[in-house]
Amino acid sequence: MNALTSLALASALAAVATSTTPLQEPQSKRLSFGNFSVSLAVKDIKASKAFYEKLDFEVVGGDIDKNWIILQNGTTTVGLFQGMFERNILTFNPGWTHKQEKLADFQDVRELQRTLKARGIALQVAADETTSGPASFVLVDPDGNPILVDQHVPKPAR
Repeated sequence: MNALTSLALASALAAVATSTTPLQEPQSKRLSFGNFSVSLAVKDIKASKAFYEKLDFEVVGGDIDKNWIILQNGTTTVGLFQGMFERNILTFNPGWTHKQEKLADFQDVRELQRTLKARGIALQVAADETTSGPASFVLVDPDGNPILVDQHVPKPAR
């Protein structure tokens, strides 16, 4: 890199660093979707279970006789689902830790949904805004990947 290029880069970085325009939304406005997992549509749940167990994942929930189980390795969660849906799904659980423990305060699924709608994001399935208990909504990213936001606990008392 020559001196002129270095000077231009340094000037650009300094301008960004001193800019009064925030590069990100303030923390209070940022969305927090909660615990993340991937839900895999598998062909043979027993073969998939055996594979993930070789990667040191352990079963922490579900019912293999009903063709679904949840496995974890540390804070990483993978759900295996046979015959329940066509594609893999990115899953978020507001109100839960990775150990499925309820959080005292979190962004409720209906609050998240309202914000996404206000930002122009179309939902495939919407949560009922008149409820306060467990609820979910589904959106799809530009590449067709479904995203499930699935809250299993009532909204927090505020």
